[in-house]
Amino acid sequence: MIDKGKIVRPMQGRLLISEPSLQDFYFRQSVVLLAEHNDEGSFGLIINKPIDIKLNEVTKDFPYADVDLYLGGPVKTDSIFYIHTLGDTIENSLKIMDGLYWGGDLALIKEMLILKQLSKKNIRFFIGYSGWGSKQLEKELEENSWVISKTRAEYIINENPVKMWSKYIRSFGDDYAIWANYPQDPSMN
Repeated sequence: MIDKGKIVRPMQGRLLISEPSLQDFYFRQSVVLLAEHNDEGSFGLIINKPIDIKLNEVTKDFPYADVDLYLGGPVKTDSIFYIHTLGDTIENSLKIMDGLYWGGDLALIKEMLILKQLSKKNIRFFIGYSGWGSKQLEKELEENSWVISKTRAEYIINENPVKMWSKYIRSFGDDYAIWANYPQDPSMN
């Protein structure tokens, strides 16, 4: 994959931006953060698809948590996942990149939510995740389903998720810019 003249390979901390032609329900106009990538497969979260349900509406474990929830992907949609900027503050967190982590001590997350020590500026919750088996993502890349991009933690947490896909598409240059306003459902155009 090419990102502004440089070869970019899938790896932990990189983004997958769906090609405009990808019409899969989950992945249409999506931006996926790769939290893990190795020979066994890949684990990621769609980071640009907030849903109209709050965390406290989908799980009894967080009755006090009136926080936004995102669609992370089609796998394990009965489970909650989260990324955050809190690093060592949350024990057992796994580093994705400098300043961004996933998972960690759920009891501490609950406590911090009760104490209002967490906000959308330092944590995001997802229902489900995106996963690929061994070499599956590489096959999709060969089929031109995705463009790979580098990113920074603050962009993932602070950027408006609804505009994220089109912003990245524009950043790839003139060949992609025309697609930035491509409707999610072209038949509705």
